[in-house]
Amino acid sequence: MVKKRFISPLAVTLLALLLLLLLTAMSLGPAGIPVSQIIHILSAGPQAGDSATTFSTAQHRIIWSLRLPRLLTALVAGIVLSVSGMVYQSLFRNPMADPYVLGISSGAAFGISLAAFLGIIGGATGIWQVPLVAFAGAAGTAFVILILSGGVRRSPTTLLLTGVALNFLLSALMTLFMYLNRAQLQSIMQWTLGSFSSASWAKLGILTVAAMIGIAPILFLTRELDILLLDESSAHALGVSVRTVRIILLGFTTFATAVTVAFCGTIGFVGLMVPHIMRLITGPQHRRLLPFSMIGGAIMMVGADTIARTALGSSELPVGVITAIAGAPLFIVLLVNTRRNSP
Repeated sequence: MVKKRFISPLAVTLLALLLLLLLTAMSLGPAGIPVSQIIHILSAGPQAGDSATTFSTAQHRIIWSLRLPRLLTALVAGIVLSVSGMVYQSLFRNPMADPYVLGISSGAAFGISLAAFLGIIGGATGIWQVPLVAFAGAAGTAFVILILSGGVRRSPTTLLLTGVALNFLLSALMTLFMYLNRAQLQSIMQWTLGSFSSASWAKLGILTVAAMIGIAPILFLTRELDILLLDESSAHALGVSVRTVRIILLGFTTFATAVTVAFCGTIGFVGLMVPHIMRLITGPQHRRLLPFSMIGGAIMMVGADTIARTALGSSELPVGVITAIAGAPLFIVLLVNTRRNSP
């Protein structure tokens, strides 16, 4: 763990790394653009393509219409998923909890797939309908997990296995939808594997608002998150309403996660890896862990999307594949350690 006096310089360093990563990512692609030109393009603003002399109209359009909204969407998605994972790990007292592992992300994707299969979503209002059905699917999945596993008081292993079982079930049902409705194959595949290829300024605006709504309550409940790591009797003795805090945090983080899945698909293991890595740096106190998880999630997601977008040249990998390759080994290590420490 980094000493307290080094926390602020480290945060500045990570923010500088994130900025450098964003500039580098904007320069990479089939049409390479030097970083110096990117700085001019960003400084000129979104409407300066026709009158500029230091860059072409095509370069301006590539940055402002394609790469910038995509990278900012990845940044916000990384923040949401990492913070949600941090909150779930405290709520369920389970080091392996995150929206993907517990099936919350799959529940959101299932809600979208079911609505698309039934013809409920689509048309001009689809951009608003998709997040709503995603939240319904995610909230329903979270409720079913709590019921089937006996709630947060039961064994972390029971909770985890319940989430994994539901994850498999929902994934199988989405595969069935793809088989029965070939017209929706491409969109359902996106929600299954994760992608930022459909990012736009309109979607980014909705996602950003959802992220702010989901994360804002957590900023005022970091002390309660610390207390939730204790047993319930200790929490009550310290004046914390455990049930109320859990409902508030679970509701808001599930909402933000669902909207992220609606626009970006199911991207796994970000909420598992980032809080663990940042906890090693900052310690367990959520007052410091929260901002570092936000920065770390943004760095990881922007980096994963850049690899997915450029690794194969002209074609593109699903970003969920990149995060799974990075996160699955850590999940196995945590599972083995949990089994060793269990009585």
